[in-house]
Order: sequence, then C-alpha cells, then structure tokens
Amino acid sequence: MEPKLTIVVVEEERDRALGIVDALKVSGDHDVVVIANASGLARRIAAHEPDIVLIDIDNPTRDMLEELTLASGPLERPVAMFVSGEAGSLAQQAVEAGVSAYVVDGLAPARIKPVIDTAIARFGMLRQMRTELAETRRALEERKVIDRAKGLLMKAKSLDEDAAYALLRKTAMDQGRRVAEVAEALVTASELLR
Repeated sequence: MEPKLTIVVVEEERDRALGIVDALKVSGDHDVVVIANASGLARRIAAHEPDIVLIDIDNPTRDMLEELTLASGPLERPVAMFVSGEAGSLAQQAVEAGVSAYVVDGLAPARIKPVIDTAIARFGMLRQMRTELAETRRALEERKVIDRAKGLLMKAKSLDEDAAYALLRKTAMDQGRRVAEVAEALVTASELLR
C-alpha cells in the first residue's frame, strides 16, 4: 500500500486545479492543498509541510524560481514543475533551484503518478548525496585539525607521528571525548599562546 502523501498543488486556473486534484485522487489517497496565488509562495508551501509540491504553470518566472530557492523548499521537499512550453534557460535555473522534476508540455493526468514517484526518488537520492558530501567535508576538516594537533605535539614533545596520535587518542579516551575534539582544543589553545 502506498503511503498517504500531503501534496501542495500550485495552479492559478481553477478548472486546471480541479483536474489535477481529481487525477491525484485517482492515483491514490492523498491530502491535497491547492495554492492559487503565487505571492508568498514559499511561506504558504512551508505552512502545509507537504511531502511534494506540484507546480503547474505556463511559463515559470525568475521570481517564482527565486521564491522557491529563498524558501529552501526544494532542499526540504521534492518539487515537480510542469510547464507548457520550452522555457530556455529557465529549465536550467529550475534544476539549480532544486526542482526535482521539470516536465515540459504541461501536466497530463496520466503522468502525475510516475512524475511524483520520480521526483520523490530523485529528491531522496540528492538528499543522500548532500548528506554524504557534508559528512565527507566534516571528516576532512577533522583530519586537518588532527594533523595540525599531531604536528604541535611532535614539535613540543619531540614525538614521532604515531606517538603524537597515540597521545591524542589516549587523552580523548581519558576525557570521554572524540579525538577531533581534543585536537581542536589543542590547536585553539596553541593559537591563544602565540
């Protein structure tokens, strides 16, 4: 059984909005909220905490893309944008703003379910990649601090690299802290003593 999704639909035309809502009801049991006016879009989307946002628009404007980017909505949830025709550089800008799916030729009811599934899957994959990248950057920064701390210990205590690391590790274990935390404290203290 598919999970029940909260879906925000951004559509200015009432009849098109009703058609989208009907198509969504056919595709599954969902809580659907329609936003007809794009002003304050980011705030209004965030207020509903949707699982996905569907934007159906003839020609997306830079203002709308900026609103999405400023709200960090695409970084918090998948966004699928349906446009009527070619939008040139706006397609690239939409992807850079974090839109998970950018579909040209408008929103056809038969395509809603596969586009939602694709947008959610792509968003999950990108979120995982961002998390892994952040963890890798953090690990690299910690490694740099540990290397600096080892260098300080090697110089101050005439230790080799292995002995300096062993001292850092022993101190961390004695204090119940991580090696990176002890290294950071040592580097900070050495900067204060200069």
